[in-house]
Amino acid sequence: MQEIIKIDSLNKWFKDNHALADLTLSVNQGELFGLLGVNGAGKTTLIKILCGLTKKCSGSVSIGGFNLDNDIDKIKEIVDISPQETSVALNLTVKENLEFFADIYNTEKEHVDKIAEVFSLQEVLNQKAKTLSGGYKRRLSIAVALISKPQILFLDEPTLGLDVFARRELWKIINKLKAKITIILTSHYLEEIENLCDRVAILSKGKLLTVGTIEEVKN
Repeated sequence: MQEIIKIDSLNKWFKDNHALADLTLSVNQGELFGLLGVNGAGKTTLIKILCGLTKKCSGSVSIGGFNLDNDIDKIKEIVDISPQETSVALNLTVKENLEFFADIYNTEKEHVDKIAEVFSLQEVLNQKAKTLSGGYKRRLSIAVALISKPQILFLDEPTLGLDVFARRELWKIINKLKAKITIILTSHYLEEIENLCDRVAILSKGKLLTVGTIEEVKN
């Protein structure tokens, strides 16, 4: 399979904290790749580096054939992120949120309608985002991240704080996206990784402990 993300000896320090330590990892095109670890393992730091939201200290990163140091503008054109904090305009309706981002990215209405259908947002299109349940807010946040038609989507703790029912409903939606787009998903729920991911990397205190399919890691 073709590698779409290649990370070699990546390091990141925050004062005395070695957040990522000599991390070497690759992700294949079309893969749903999981990053598993407790809070502070380095998952969110890694995603922020790959999205260009924070700078690495050393090491090399290639994304979609582009070098992170020299081609960050081109990388930002092919990636998008749904962060832990729900990133939607709370005083706009669901429809207005989708249309707002569609205007920014000059995205055709048919694509927006398809996203609303995939995420089962039709019944809440005219509700203000601040009135939505936690599950619907997360759906909308991820839907907004897909409007730019990214090749790579980063989902940072997508079901954090959701009840069991809302979490499983969101799993169904994420599974529909598999193979259509490369997804990197962070989680500290083992069950979530098992249900969604093709492969998983386990991080602890910024270090890579192991990487492989679910079965390989369990064995």
